[in-house]
Amino acid sequence: MNKNDLIHRIRKNMLQLSKGQKLIANYVLEHYEKAVYLTAAKLGTIVGVSESTVVRFANELGYDGYPKFQEALEELVKSKLTAMQRLEVTTDRINMQHVLKSVLQTDEEKIRYTREQIDEIAFDQAVDKILKAKTIYILGVRSSAGLANFLGFYFNIIFDNIKLISTNSISEMFEIIHRIDKNDVIIGISFPRYSKRVLKALEFAKSKEASIIAITDSYIAPIASYSDYTLVGRSEMISFVDSLVAPLSIINAIIVAVSLKKKDEIAANLENLENIWVEYEVYDDSQKDIYSSPLEAD
Repeated sequence: MNKNDLIHRIRKNMLQLSKGQKLIANYVLEHYEKAVYLTAAKLGTIVGVSESTVVRFANELGYDGYPKFQEALEELVKSKLTAMQRLEVTTDRINMQHVLKSVLQTDEEKIRYTREQIDEIAFDQAVDKILKAKTIYILGVRSSAGLANFLGFYFNIIFDNIKLISTNSISEMFEIIHRIDKNDVIIGISFPRYSKRVLKALEFAKSKEASIIAITDSYIAPIASYSDYTLVGRSEMISFVDSLVAPLSIINAIIVAVSLKKKDEIAANLENLENIWVEYEVYDDSQKDIYSSPLEAD
């Protein structure tokens, strides 16, 4: 399956669809950015058919019910909408009087969904691969660069074999990964709108037999086709940006899992770093004495 799978299914089945189902099909093809947020009943009302006709339409395309059809539609929308279109189609979903609470609620829902659906076996196997890797490459560009940098910051404290790739230059990417081999791991991070550069880099890594860990929003996301271990963190379009709190939670979990397994080694690193931070005044510790002093008895 790929991001155009829904369009392919509709066009393939168009001739055998009923008159009412063809109305639905044409509406979806022409207005997928609107259809993605419609219930079966609402979609039926707009095109002039019953809710049951909409459900049968989803089944006719091979989806197990309307919710599965909507998931496929959501994947299509994520990959195809421009930034301006994303802004327009999400305007009606945000309570303009309570933007903060609306966004927080959406983030909370995505974390809960991710927690319920995450593949813990794949997670554990990915952690083991990271621990055994000769070199760990971390790849994330554009909006995913922040996630890659966050992971890279903490991994640099834990490991001494990290190569962070957050450049948008395709030539620089390949200059960094050209020595990758079967003893290495590359962690690819990609969310809509998916970067072709990341996809090309992972395709190259796959050809070199490196282990690939994908952190993305769906099992049918482009980079998932190259990954050995896919960790899905649900994202959500909020205005023209994506909510990436669930993927960040997955990355937090990876850091915690790795640090627990390397606890003794990390302790020495952290002690050394703490001395450096103090000596070179990296952090503002002006309030440290206040909070660390024992309370005086009355």
